[in-house]
Amino acid sequence: MSARENLSMQDITLKYWKIGDNVSLRDAFGRILCHLGAQRSDFFLFDADVAGGTGSKPFVERFPDRVFQFGIAEQNAMAAAAGFTTTKLIPVVNGFAVFAMMRSHEQFRTAVAYPNRNVKVCCSHVGVDVGPDGATAQMLEDLAVARSIPNVTVVVPADANEFMKAFPKVLDHQGPVYMRIGRSPAPVIFNSEHEFEIGKATVVHTGKDVSIVATGVMVARSLEAAQILKGKGISARVINLSTIKPLDEDTLLAAARETGAVVTAEDHNRLGGMGGAVCELLAQNHPVPVEMVAVNDRFGCSGEPADLAAFFGLTSGDITEAAIKAILRKVPKQKFHNRR
Repeated sequence: MSARENLSMQDITLKYWKIGDNVSLRDAFGRILCHLGAQRSDFFLFDADVAGGTGSKPFVERFPDRVFQFGIAEQNAMAAAAGFTTTKLIPVVNGFAVFAMMRSHEQFRTAVAYPNRNVKVCCSHVGVDVGPDGATAQMLEDLAVARSIPNVTVVVPADANEFMKAFPKVLDHQGPVYMRIGRSPAPVIFNSEHEFEIGKATVVHTGKDVSIVATGVMVARSLEAAQILKGKGISARVINLSTIKPLDEDTLLAAARETGAVVTAEDHNRLGGMGGAVCELLAQNHPVPVEMVAVNDRFGCSGEPADLAAFFGLTSGDITEAAIKAILRKVPKQKFHNRR
């Protein structure tokens, strides 16, 4: 009996987590893979011997005939995935970001992105939120690498529920996609009614004094910062930028015009990442003061995720301080009036 014929109620009804739960995005990856695996037969997993670490193990165990195992040979997996697209089936390349994105960068760029192949690259172990695995496994450059390559769409869900909303859209999207998978448990901030659309940001908290543009695990921390700022009489808008490329230019420019100050928050190197993308847009269209909360151009280190967030300045308190600093940098409009 085929997987499609052997549907259970669990396959038909996808179970979401409750707001406030702490869930790793890799748990969401395994759940949505199995759910969609029972619903559709058009995608295959290309694994680099890391199914246990990335969350895809449930799919590997349930659909072994839809898994290609390459061992620790990510370059081969990426090149094979590019060729596999000629079958009209969808390869999902799964691995640790430092290997699947960095080691196989040439194959991704030349064999996948250049001919615009329909490959989905889903990588775990991103940012210092990885935790104890340390600097060699903490990928802090992946957004810069991925968004600089033509034809590539870059998706960074904020929580487990948004990941499960986003993954089907990623499969349906035509062309190469790079998608981040978080390793450590993160707060669930969206319910099952949340809608995800590639290229569309979500305003998750309204405000008029400053806009906090966040991605990934930093969205929940930004919401905490908004509450801290509220206690100080500051109204902060929080934007979940779950698609880094293409940018939702309308939402970002509206935020800059309406609040006059912006903070970007990401678990990534401050060079070339989401903050850089936002700054490029604002500099060319509506310059405002911008403060960036990110890792300050250095490698990570081993430690617990919460401790590393504090060490690298990625906490809600750091976002709060950046927001106040951005607001203080606002230039009163009257200074630009013509003087006689």
